[in-house]
Amino acid sequence: MASAPQPQLPLFYKDLLPLNSRDHADWKAGTLESAAHLAATHAVPLTADEFVDAQRDFPIVFTSGENSVPIALFGLNEGVNTFVGPDNKITEAIYLPAYVRRYPFILAKLQPGSEDMSLCFDPSVGVIGKRDDGLPLFDDQGQPTDYTKGVLEFCRRFEEAGQRTKLFMEELAKLDILIDGEIAITRNDMPDKPFVYRGFRMVDENKLRELSAETLERLAKNGMLVLIYAHLFSLGLMRTIFERQAAQGRLPMPAAGEAAPALN
Repeated sequence: MASAPQPQLPLFYKDLLPLNSRDHADWKAGTLESAAHLAATHAVPLTADEFVDAQRDFPIVFTSGENSVPIALFGLNEGVNTFVGPDNKITEAIYLPAYVRRYPFILAKLQPGSEDMSLCFDPSVGVIGKRDDGLPLFDDQGQPTDYTKGVLEFCRRFEEAGQRTKLFMEELAKLDILIDGEIAITRNDMPDKPFVYRGFRMVDENKLRELSAETLERLAKNGMLVLIYAHLFSLGLMRTIFERQAAQGRLPMPAAGEAAPALN
């Protein structure tokens, strides 16, 4: 079985195989009980559809540079996920972004230049294969089972949400209300050495207020204004995530005589 062409694999995925009834007729899918793939990830892609749910648990910001996308911050420093414990289990009931929930499956384009997408999976995770337990992927006639159909539908809806998110980001760019973000957090025991976080984008509240009444009414009617405010409200959780890192002993401490590090 040859892996799908993979010039650059998405976050979490170490390999991709297209699912098919010829090679995987008797394969089953087990339960992904470990969050090891998430443990060292501080930022997860988020669709605009998820802003209202995600803003209760995570700061929502936008990546810097071209083709900016929304991300949910599980930690404020590279490699730090404050919601995954040493046992690689998620430590509490939180909203899990659809990007996380679809793993190890994904819809991918297998042929360059083609818009056709195939259901693929990451075989390296080890929960899909020839096994005694688990849910069959195909029935005796080689047709996808209800489980596989459900996975395909979930991945299809994720792609559709991704297209809506792209349109949302294009509209933000047209409105010109995104700015380079910077948040400084000071610890009581280190008042002269703030922890400064940069490398992301955020909506400028001043620019938002300066939009015309007509534009704001349009944004309210098309649902964008709710998403923008969900993003803005979520920024208050930056301090909460920072305090989680501090409680877990996972803040990068500055060297003597140096300012606290500015990390993405």
